[in-house]
Amino acid sequence: MIDHTDDTLLKILKFDPASPLLFNTGLFLILFFGFLVIYSILRRSQGLKMIFVILFSLYFYYKSSAEYCFILLGVCLFDYVLGSTLGNTAKQWVRKLLVAINVIVNVGMLVYFKYFNLLFEAFANITSTRFDPLDIILPAGISFFTFRSISYIVDIYRREIEPCQSFLQYTFFLTFFPPLLAGPVVRAKDMLPQIKENPVADRWMTGGGFFLIICGLVKKVVIADYISGNFVDRIFDNPSLYTGFENLMGVYGFTLQLYCDFSGYSDMAIGIALLLGFRFKDNFDSPFKSQSPTEFWHRWHISLSTWLRDYLYIPLGGSRTKTKIQSHANLVTTMALGGLWHGASWMYVIWGFWNGLLLVFHKIYVKIFKINKDDKPSKIRRIINIFITFNLMAFGFMFFRSDSMEKVEQMTHQILHDFHPEVVPQFLDGYFLIVVAIIVGFVLHFSPKHWTEKLKHRFSASPLIIQAIILAAAIFLIIQVRQSEIVPFIYLQY
Repeated sequence: MIDHTDDTLLKILKFDPASPLLFNTGLFLILFFGFLVIYSILRRSQGLKMIFVILFSLYFYYKSSAEYCFILLGVCLFDYVLGSTLGNTAKQWVRKLLVAINVIVNVGMLVYFKYFNLLFEAFANITSTRFDPLDIILPAGISFFTFRSISYIVDIYRREIEPCQSFLQYTFFLTFFPPLLAGPVVRAKDMLPQIKENPVADRWMTGGGFFLIICGLVKKVVIADYISGNFVDRIFDNPSLYTGFENLMGVYGFTLQLYCDFSGYSDMAIGIALLLGFRFKDNFDSPFKSQSPTEFWHRWHISLSTWLRDYLYIPLGGSRTKTKIQSHANLVTTMALGGLWHGASWMYVIWGFWNGLLLVFHKIYVKIFKINKDDKPSKIRRIINIFITFNLMAFGFMFFRSDSMEKVEQMTHQILHDFHPEVVPQFLDGYFLIVVAIIVGFVLHFSPKHWTEKLKHRFSASPLIIQAIILAAAIFLIIQVRQSEIVPFIYLQY
């Protein structure tokens, strides 16, 4: 008789690149509930609890990036020593040197793992030489924990925080698994004080945490994965095979997919952290309700946009420059680099450049027409503003999703010159469930925020048995609609 127990245990423990441990997998849900039991038992012992969470976080990261977990540990030790040295150094030139070392090391890792092949390929094209790309495996979440590392050292340099006195606490902060792979970009000054307090989740935090996890799973699996695998991917793979109307729906579909995928991950990360007693700031705030590109970036991926503002745009000079041209150049540069942060593709740079231009044009528009930010436009005007902003952002996301300019040109050509609105009835009939999923996604997004808050409050106030039933029903729904293979979160590649 063959004993499969050892094989199952080995599969759970061993790294498998085809099966990473993600929030939307059954294995994670099972392991996490077991994790919560042990976590609650250890809640009175802060040291043991932190060690347990660190070990689980490293296991969680190992399941996604194998031996690269040692890079993460190396960054923890590097930051701790550098931060302590920086805190005890008074000489300004030495302090600047320590910050420069941190930035060079972290950016150097990003350049090697993410951009080495892109840069050398561009150099080879310029010099007409041959370049064979290296087989470099990108460590999951490297963009997120390097940003956290840089902000920690820079905040110490700016004297906004004191160096962490406990290596265990700093390792807990940098390896904490909920935001580890795809954000939000949690800053040390927001989380380290919470770690020192040794927080315990109360009833409302627990209820809110489970509510956010349910919302995140529904966004990711029921909406994002469904419309992606059954519609959006087909359009972007072969845009010339579809009419302009279908291409436009594909662009709108991807815009919703990206939002539901990424905000779904953020919801789950924030929800899991709440269950463990930690509060993170919101990472999305109904971005498609924005009435301008500026407002959009105040609502979309908030932790990244504020990081780029504080650690890139302002050091470049921000808006406090001698000329408006220089200020606008700083903004476009920041957004272009923010686009490049997403991956080794010139398409991301173009997407970032597009958003930078939109922000600049909006600033010029506001100045020319002397628009006061406190003025409240009419309802009709608000709808027009939202419609225009949404379409500008959706157009930009074509660059984000497409693997070449040729695909963007094909989609644009189909939309402008081969629209064929007469296919609408056929489209509604052939993609009925896709249309329903898209409509549901946008309706939920545009619903008043206080509806969601009221629903979360009622869920948190419900008896534990009711919460368990709702959670079980949500998981059952997800199992019924999910694809045969687990679909990774889009931002895991960044």
